[in-house]
Amino acid sequence: MSQSVESFAEILAGVHRSAVHLELRDSYGVDNEADNFAAFRRGDWSEDLERADRQSWLDLVREATARGVEMRRARVVSVPVSDYICYEHTGTQMNIDVGERVRWLARDRASALALPGNDLWIFDGRLVQFNIFDGLGQWIRTDFTEDPNVVEFCVSSFESVWERAVPHTDFTL
Repeated sequence: MSQSVESFAEILAGVHRSAVHLELRDSYGVDNEADNFAAFRRGDWSEDLERADRQSWLDLVREATARGVEMRRARVVSVPVSDYICYEHTGTQMNIDVGERVRWLARDRASALALPGNDLWIFDGRLVQFNIFDGLGQWIRTDFTEDPNVVEFCVSSFESVWERAVPHTDFTL
């Protein structure tokens, strides 16, 4: 089970400037993507079906960016990439089309960076949401903090990845 779009929407509704997402895993096993990922691995993936399944997320991003919220996502990935990262890469243009900016960083270019132990969202540079996953990539829970030291570390980590990462269109698999 992953965090519901509704609860994320409640958080995003209170955001005024920015929502940035740092992804550090090479695979996820979240339930709401299982069918589409399986179809992708079989060669049966359809952008139309993927879009239909992700429409509530895409609408949420479109609404936030339309009201001026900058949404950025940085993905740190191992190269060669996993099947899951290929799947994510294939569907990323949908995120970009609704206003999210996405960059990719090969993990070997992140070795000298101080990075948190979990994926995270940072809202308006003041609230961090850590996404906690188990070893199989199943979402377990979210943890939140407004501790200024943790927030500062996470903002610095995200920005260091963002500076080194390449835009989606320039990241080849």
